[in-house]
Amino acid sequence: MLIFNHSSFLTFTLMGIPGLESQHLWLSLPFFSMFLAILIGNGAILFLVATEPTLHTPMYLLLALLMVADLISTLALLPKLLCLFWFNDRDIASNACFTQMFFIHGASVVRSALLVTMAFDRFVAVCEPLYYNAILSHSLVGRLGLMALAKGVILVLPMPLLLRRLTFCHMVIPHTYCDHMAVVKMACDHTRPNRIYGLIVILLVVGLDLLLIGCSYGLILQAVVRLKSRDATFKALNTCSAHFFVIIVTYVPALFSSLTHRIGLNIPPQAHILLGNLYLLLPSMLNPIIYGIKMKEIQGKVARCLCREPT
Repeated sequence: MLIFNHSSFLTFTLMGIPGLESQHLWLSLPFFSMFLAILIGNGAILFLVATEPTLHTPMYLLLALLMVADLISTLALLPKLLCLFWFNDRDIASNACFTQMFFIHGASVVRSALLVTMAFDRFVAVCEPLYYNAILSHSLVGRLGLMALAKGVILVLPMPLLLRRLTFCHMVIPHTYCDHMAVVKMACDHTRPNRIYGLIVILLVVGLDLLLIGCSYGLILQAVVRLKSRDATFKALNTCSAHFFVIIVTYVPALFSSLTHRIGLNIPPQAHILLGNLYLLLPSMLNPIIYGIKMKEIQGKVARCLCREPT
């Protein structure tokens, strides 16, 4: 068995989607379409929030931060994936691999933390509407954004650092990107600390964040039940609908992908790898669509930009 050290000169090979190598060129079409949709959709939301003073509210500032996290995750993943599919560029240096891993997983942690913050935003909007602007000031939104960033860095940075101490027996990663668990399986050392830490991160991110989001929505539903007006009830629920759909799109594929990695369900590796890509890309692609459909302010600004006559 060949033993490779963990120096910075180490090079991994990304296999892509095992068993579907001959279909990589065709598979690149939906991925490239998603890439364009993510860049255009998230870029448009960011442009509107940046240029429209009426959108400089806590909810839209948090939405803009979510769009930034989505763009970082996408830019860390898709350029290398498309090079693999189009030009058969499979090699990736270990430092580049660990850097890609950090930005992909770090952006996912930041996204989850921002969804918790947005749940708190919806709780204040529904339960304390008169004090909304006083509670969620711009300075608080900035601090919450920095806390989300710090959470992503603190939780994800140990992953590549722990991997750097390992010796690797296998260099071909059966994936389209440097997923943490996929790289851990390449090592011939004792990887229990890496696996345990990865599980701890999932529990802290998905488990704790979902618990906090659930608590926020429990308090929201408690407040909505006490409303006597049907119109007020509908308005309160509609206020939270976009955020709720984003939660479903974000957490359901992520939970399924993480569980299949660790429990080892008998699903084809091609399906697992495709799901591993989609759980990163689907939220980034659908978030602008969901908020564009549900938020009348965004619809109005987009319509005004499209219908604006040249002077």
